[in-house]
Amino acid sequence: MESILQKANTTLQIWENTSLSDRLAYLPALASLLLENKEEYAKAITTEMHKPISQSIAEIEKCAVLCSYYYENSTPFLAPKIIKTEASESYVAYEPMGVILGIMPWNFPFWQVFRFAVPTLIAGNTVVVKHASNVPKCAEFIESIFEKAGFPTGCYQNLSISSQEVAAVIANPIIKAVSLTGSEQAGIAVATEAGKQLKKCVLELGGNNAFIILEDANLDKAVATAVNARMQNAGQSCIAAKRFLVHENIAKDFVDKFKVAVQNLKIGNPLDKETQIASLARVDLTEELEKQVQQSIQMGAQLILGGKRNNAFYEPTILTNVIPQMPVFQEETFGPVAAITTFKTIEEAIALSNESQFGLGVSIFTTDIDFIKTKISAFKEGAVFINEMVKSDSRLPFGGIKKSGYGRELSEEGIKEFVNIKTIFIQ
Repeated sequence: MESILQKANTTLQIWENTSLSDRLAYLPALASLLLENKEEYAKAITTEMHKPISQSIAEIEKCAVLCSYYYENSTPFLAPKIIKTEASESYVAYEPMGVILGIMPWNFPFWQVFRFAVPTLIAGNTVVVKHASNVPKCAEFIESIFEKAGFPTGCYQNLSISSQEVAAVIANPIIKAVSLTGSEQAGIAVATEAGKQLKKCVLELGGNNAFIILEDANLDKAVATAVNARMQNAGQSCIAAKRFLVHENIAKDFVDKFKVAVQNLKIGNPLDKETQIASLARVDLTEELEKQVQQSIQMGAQLILGGKRNNAFYEPTILTNVIPQMPVFQEETFGPVAAITTFKTIEEAIALSNESQFGLGVSIFTTDIDFIKTKISAFKEGAVFINEMVKSDSRLPFGGIKKSGYGRELSEEGIKEFVNIKTIFIQ
């Protein structure tokens, strides 16, 4: 561990003094390597955490898009910003902070790493990454990709340590800041350790996103989007739609159409490109999901579809008559479980949506765009998507509020999370 940190720090002395244009020159090779070897990298994702191979390939392709985005946009993002004052010259410069620790999850094992590492490196920092223990091959591949793309040795390194050893890394004076994507509990632990050392951290934690369907919505579009928003990656996503809030006048039609669409999903071997749903990443995850569902049923939820577990596989499940007191409403369900609640008015829908400890994003389906735009500020979320599922996009800042964490990734905001915003004033 000490050797890796020292190497990152030594490389930093060179990398932070490398021009931005020279740092950016590595990104086209990085994108090309991803696309040239996407089948191999996707197979590693699918083998280690069971994501359907077609979705794994899409994840690799998304990483390449991110590389191209920062290649094209980092120069204006990091350019000094002139500020008019009484001085003869005053401006803000964006300079690297140092060696940054990334603690990454297994559910999007390439995407989560790339969206942290690429902007952080381009800003002039070096990074060390503690990846999830159940995706070791993915971690190896990612480190090798940065090496093959020509990044100087020490710019990007894996840190193969246990969770118990993370605190010691955060405490090491070489580490200047931390980025975590993970659970609420992990976020509390990391923020506590970072706080002890007065080090900045960015936390992208859990989500319990509402998917709201108003009475005037295009129901067929809402249903098609809802299936993808809930069942993609077998529901193992912080930004997945988890609570479906449906106007009472269209609830029956929605449930009927949604049930048919979910039943038509192809379940099977995740290495088959036709497969849409496979098992979860670990058995313990299905056990926790089963517990949440069964407790909610005991409290009065009605099981419409699914609800059975077989080792690491959990059937796509639909529950109706869900109320806010139930686990499937209050807690994050990290699997293919859709909890449906009805409402009468937009005010009730907003209240139900906000009745969550999380605040990552919300989807709203309606044909009255002008009306719903007047309500956007009422939703206590990091993102509001109208007539679309909540998703991450390199061009848009990504992050949440409340127990979904703080800080932003992606876009201009993301590349500026790990920089020293330096004020220069010349009289």
